[in-house]
Amino acid sequence: MVDEHLKTQFARDIILMKLVGMNPVVVHGGGPQIGSLLEKLNIPTRFVDGMRVTDSDTMDVVQMVLGGLVNQEIVSLLNSNGGRAVGITGKDGELIRARKITIDESSRELAASEIIDIGHVGEVESVDGTILDTLTNNGFIPVIAPIGVGPEGESFNINADTVAGCLADHLHAEKLILLTNTPGVLGADQQTLVALTADQVDKLIQQKVISAGMLPKVRCALKAVRGNVTSAQIIDGRVPHALLLEIFTDQGVGTQIQKSAS
Repeated sequence: MVDEHLKTQFARDIILMKLVGMNPVVVHGGGPQIGSLLEKLNIPTRFVDGMRVTDSDTMDVVQMVLGGLVNQEIVSLLNSNGGRAVGITGKDGELIRARKITIDESSRELAASEIIDIGHVGEVESVDGTILDTLTNNGFIPVIAPIGVGPEGESFNINADTVAGCLADHLHAEKLILLTNTPGVLGADQQTLVALTADQVDKLIQQKVISAGMLPKVRCALKAVRGNVTSAQIIDGRVPHALLLEIFTDQGVGTQIQKSAS
């Protein structure tokens, strides 16, 4: 989502999906944009286990970037190409109820584990899809920023892939599609694995063939297909019309993960 030509193709693919009777729901992140604005504002950034420590000042920036800049850019892109998109966050209509994440990290200096508070970072507690039903049933394409609401009305920054997986599960989606900047899940020979079952993915994780940055996306896909989602695709968003190629061709442009045979 940094190449202007690819962004336009993405928007047109989503609109075509809507026109042929599908109900696409778009969930986006915005890590690089958040990092850039924090740097401009001289707000220091620290990560713990890959998660951005999010104090009140950082959360303000997260909401500005995700709920404002990135969300509205995608909405405008869809609308200017003939779609009818509406931008929301997980706080709207209490779509995503969230709970705070704390990290239990073992310390060499301490006899017991240390509980690390990483601020306004959350995980999905529950989903209320009423607002999504209202939008999709009236011909709109929801564009969702991954910000959840806590029990006291506070905001929580949630991983976008996690939000997408939970929403797909709640909606009993036919497909969960995760766009990446890689060819998909790679095997030991560094070739793209076109089709995998959930059990095969488990083995690849155990063998450490799947590791590092791909792990969160794969685990999100696994949880979805073991729930109410028929299949999950991790695809290369750098390929022109990647969405349409994945949906309407046999080979696709990435890795498909399906339920294992019972």
